[in-house]
Amino acid sequence: MQYRKRQAMTFSCKNYDFNLDKCQKLNSECIPGRPGCVLEGRFKFGEEVEKRLKQLEEETAERRRNKQRTR
Repeated sequence: MQYRKRQAMTFSCKNYDFNLDKCQKLNSECIPGRPGCVLEGRFKFGEEVEKRLKQLEEETAERRRNKQRTR
């Protein structure tokens, strides 16, 4: 089981669920400024967001590949 380090939020978002540590709108990990985020295009975020998005895409692709193998 993997444990994620909780991110420090330096802004307020009505869609962020602090108890579940995820975005309620996208029903996944909170990555500020990602496509679908209410903050997208309204603020400029650093390179860290791009890195996290790429990592999330890779993890999603890996889960899909694993799911297809088990069918």
